[in-house]
Amino acid sequence: MRIRRFTLESDEGTTLIETIAALTVLALAIGGLLGMVTLAAKLTEDQGHLAARATEYAQDKMEQLLALTYGDATSNTAVFPATQAGGTGLAVGGSANAAAPAPGYVDWLDVNGNLLISNGVNAPAGWFYQRVWQVTNPSPNLKQVTVQSIVRYSMARTQLPQATVTALKSFPF
Repeated sequence: MRIRRFTLESDEGTTLIETIAALTVLALAIGGLLGMVTLAAKLTEDQGHLAARATEYAQDKMEQLLALTYGDATSNTAVFPATQAGGTGLAVGGSANAAAPAPGYVDWLDVNGNLLISNGVNAPAGWFYQRVWQVTNPSPNLKQVTVQSIVRYSMARTQLPQATVTALKSFPF
């Protein structure tokens, strides 16, 4: 039995066909990766940038609150710098839930982190970050301060980036 081999009489055009096939495979591979690149960019923006800024702003509010004296119940910390009257200071109260802010225990920042003026618990136009805080009294001579910072919207449309910071303040310190 004799095996016949198929051979081309001429190699003309085979290089072009091979090139088109290789480019088709390459285009399919790149097309599949583009979706992953887009998702990675969105998640990096949310978890790398927005979450880090939310944490920074929560820490800033915490530092402002912890700078008050233990018995201060009148300083207005919804403005910066804090004024000595018109606010709640470190009075027990507030809410650590951004969906249910308490008057005197909430403020809003713009996209650049600048404090926006608001009245009560109504969000001002142009807000991007919301900060709420709660002061509790778990034991005598001890206050627990919790600050939550949340972003208005995210790029990936997943859970909103947020940060929660908690600290204790004792009397007489």
